[in-house]
Amino acid sequence: MAEELYRVELTASFLERLDAIEAFLTEADAAFAFDDLLAELRATVIPNLARFPRIGRRYLENPPQSAEALAQLATLPAGAAGALREYLHGDYLMLYTAMDANVTLYLLSIRHHRQLSFDFARLWPGAGLPPSA
Repeated sequence: MAEELYRVELTASFLERLDAIEAFLTEADAAFAFDDLLAELRATVIPNLARFPRIGRRYLENPPQSAEALAQLATLPAGAAGALREYLHGDYLMLYTAMDANVTLYLLSIRHHRQLSFDFARLWPGAGLPPSA
């Protein structure tokens, strides 16, 4: 009997994060890396997730500690937070959920590990922080 593959769908938030990654890499003079990411998503990540939907680590094994993140988790439908999983591929961390009822996996978000900088003055202008050197 053939193995049943999950259908992998990219959500609007995942696509928005891809746009942010493209802008980030372009600004860092590494636009080629975005093309590599797209190729890896098509050739490796999506096929792996379709075949092994539980390959990622459960998100709540290392739950967020901030009040904001905990409040957002509390707004999810019952059981939804427990279905969240993280998949690490190279420099990227993806958040997804697999719905057994309709054999669909939804890619929810993606982040490059270097996207958040420690340039606090630029991140929070007007906060009274001295400009970075």
